[in-house]
Amino acid sequence: VAILDADKEGFLRSAGSLIQTIGRAARNLRGRAILYADKITRSMQIAMGETERRRNKQVAHNTAHGITPRSVTKGVADYMEGARDAANDESVPAGKRGPRQMFRVAEEKIDYAVLDPQKLAATIRKLEAQMYKHAQNLEFEEAAKVRDEIRRAREQGLMR
Repeated sequence: VAILDADKEGFLRSAGSLIQTIGRAARNLRGRAILYADKITRSMQIAMGETERRRNKQVAHNTAHGITPRSVTKGVADYMEGARDAANDESVPAGKRGPRQMFRVAEEKIDYAVLDPQKLAATIRKLEAQMYKHAQNLEFEEAAKVRDEIRRAREQGLMR
């Protein structure tokens, strides 16, 4: 983390703000806080002193308990993969769905190829409105399911 103009006293350069920012950087195993300034202000001195005090306390605790700091490692998940798979999952009966599963367009398996063009266009507009509503409510998995259904409707509508 780089703090530019660290010597400019104010809201984001107060001792408390600097301590918080430096502490956030310290949460990473190789985290660094770099304070760019022309002179060391009172707030900077307090923040650096507090950071040093906390670092010494943490090192003493780690040494006393035989703890070696290490970074958290997690795999990267493909969140959209679950949304695509769930759209094709017919194993959940209609009466057993939770509140987030009430709208499952893909399970209805509508044959869009038999709809007349006006009905197909109206259905696609309705699905798009539902997709945007899900996205507005931050229900991105549901929005992705509806998006996939819109894609399927357009493809079937073109195959006439």
